[in-house]
Amino acid sequence: MIRVLVADDQALLRGSLRLLVEAEPGLAPAGEAADGDEAVRLARETRPDVVLMDVRMPGTDGIEATRRICSAPETADTRVLMLTMFDLDAYVYGALRAGASGFLLKDTPPAELLSAVRVVAAGDALIAPAVTRRLIAEFAARPGPARPGAGGLGSVTGREREVLELVARGLNNGEIARRLFVGLSTVKTHVSHLLGKFGARDRAQLVIVAYETGLVVPGGGQEPGAQFSEGSSG
Repeated sequence: MIRVLVADDQALLRGSLRLLVEAEPGLAPAGEAADGDEAVRLARETRPDVVLMDVRMPGTDGIEATRRICSAPETADTRVLMLTMFDLDAYVYGALRAGASGFLLKDTPPAELLSAVRVVAAGDALIAPAVTRRLIAEFAARPGPARPGAGGLGSVTGREREVLELVARGLNNGEIARRLFVGLSTVKTHVSHLLGKFGARDRAQLVIVAYETGLVVPGGGQEPGAQFSEGSSG
């Protein structure tokens, strides 16, 4: 059972999302929060698998609440799926840097939103196709400091570099296996090693590593419209 905490300052939308979760087999609501502080408190109390987090909320916003949840040892296993009415670059970049595993617009169809909950609960990352190309461009506009623990690429093997670059292009494991002519299990092993070497929570943070270390350059042949998600491809 995937337990979902809903955080949104609009009571009507918050209630609608809770009902949507309640009606979905395999999902169960873990509570509702009207602002970022309450989301952090409830996440620590209820330990949900996924938090549906609004970006814009009064007081502590969704990005800061996400940072607190993802950085706290007691909620380190909780995944955050950001929801917003706006596909602004700063929100996408800020959410991923804070530790979010997914980013969707609020006009996403219910079936796709529920599928996204399952994707991030499984440990994968997902970004709405509508904002993927903007995200890639954002890495050029907002380089920022390197992620703590990234430490460059000195410990990464040649094959791991190839896998990391393709992850940053938005390819899933199956696509990477076909591109490199290796088995799916081999790709999964490389991705697991990369996550460990960079202390990354998921593939979204590996994308950040690839751009911030300069392995991938925005505009350098990224896959148009790709999602950073795995789904059934492993």
